[in-house]
Formats: sequence, C-alpha cells, structure tokens
Amino acid sequence: MTLVLDPDLDRPFDLKSEHIRQFERDGFIHLKSVLPPDLLADYGREITSLTIALNTQTKPLEERTTYDRAFLQVMNLWEQSERVKSFVLGKTLGRIAAELMGVRGVRLYHDQSLYKEPGGGITPAHADQYYWPLSTDRTVTAWIPLQDVPTEMGPLSFYAGSQHEAFGRDLGISDESEAAITAMMESRGFPFVQSPFDLGDVSFHLGWTFHKAGPNVSVQPRSVMTVIYMDVDMVLKKPTNDIQKGDWAQWCPNARIGEIIQTPKNPVIFERVA
Repeated sequence: MTLVLDPDLDRPFDLKSEHIRQFERDGFIHLKSVLPPDLLADYGREITSLTIALNTQTKPLEERTTYDRAFLQVMNLWEQSERVKSFVLGKTLGRIAAELMGVRGVRLYHDQSLYKEPGGGITPAHADQYYWPLSTDRTVTAWIPLQDVPTEMGPLSFYAGSQHEAFGRDLGISDESEAAITAMMESRGFPFVQSPFDLGDVSFHLGWTFHKAGPNVSVQPRSVMTVIYMDVDMVLKKPTNDIQKGDWAQWCPNARIGEIIQTPKNPVIFERVA
C-alpha cells in the first residue's frame, strides 16, 4: 500500500542563501512559520496521545534521574501510526535538512517524541552524535514544537558555532555533561541562543552542535516531535561506545560497517532528481 503524504507536508519552504550561511556558521537555525499551525496542532494530538500511551516511565518526577526528569520519550512513532508516518516522511522538512547540509538527499535515522511534563527538569547540555554510529557530521535534527513554547516551557537552546568544538563529544546527557559542557562553552565564548517558539516554527541542528533546554515551569506540558535526518549516502561506522552499538541494533539493524545505511528502518525522505 502506497503511503499518501499530506500535501501540506510536501510544500517547498523558501529557504534562502542567508539561512544556509547562518546554519553553516552556527550549526543550527530557528526558522519561522515552516508548517501551518493548524496542521501541527492536528498531528500533535496523535503524536502526543501515542507518546503518553506508549511511554514506559512510571516513577513520579521527584524519584527520577536528571535525564528521566527532562521528558517522556518514545522513538520511531512512524512505525506505530500511518498518520504519524505521513508526518515523519513529509518532504518539506526533509528538503530543508538536505539543503542546509548541502547533500543530495536525506534518509531517516529515527524519530523521537519528547514530552516535557509540567515541572519537568532541564535537558542537560550535550551533542546528539555521541549516540550515533555514523561516519560523518552530515546529520541534522528537526525540533518541531506541537504548541507554542515560551521560555517558561523550556525551548531548545543552542551554543552557536559549537559544532566544531571537540570538548564534550564523549559525554552523554547527564549532570556531568551539563556542568562540564556549560562551563566550557562559557569559557570559550560560544554565544548561548535561547528564544521562544511559535507554533509552526522549526529548528534544525547538526549532530555535533551542543544544545540544552530549560525546565518546564509552566502548568502545561511541552510536546515536541523530532525527526533525525542523515545524508542519504551515510555510511555506518564502527561504534565507539556501547550506546552506539545499541543504536546500530535498534535504528539500522543489518546495516554493515563501511557501507551505506539503507535498511527498511531508514527510508529515503527526500532526494534531488538529477
């Protein structure tokens, strides 16, 4: 059965050359009005409902680790719902990801729903690619709020230009990463960029760009969908830590080291026509 994509998820976005230059310089970009707010609110109901239903966290906030207080998370929702699948495989965001990275196309690494409960804690400073057995830095995460995200709800925030910084690349999300990376970023003078998101805004950041999010001190949950894109020609590298071994088994099973990752779990989302 052929998946029918929502036309509102397949419309080109007017990505300008200055957007691409900004992304190359800063390692991230916050784009305004990328997707229609009513469309996001509609898909958001399905994504949020599935996240709540499928997450396995049962401890109250006060009994969780720092990482687990940051959000409830469920991955690869695209495999759980045809409706979410049409959202994740939409070409609007995939096309932006390819153009920002300067590659001919992108495929899915995995998706991840992030639901920061009222009272949820910080998301400690980190770089995503610590977790991924991927051979190049041509990876980008789209952070897609499913409602407005004012400062008090903990919008994703970035250290501009930090994608070239080697320090901290061996640290997973933890209290240690928050303290060490924040101190290093401040000492090196990387600008910390935090701004609220309107519904319809989407940010994109490279796998090695350091980022974090504040706590949700509001009385409303912060529901966000993320889609992780990789170069359509991305090659699997030999894992350098146990988490990367787990990611290999979970997100690109049967892919071979030294070869392009093209498993059924990693469909092509956007590819330029020659």
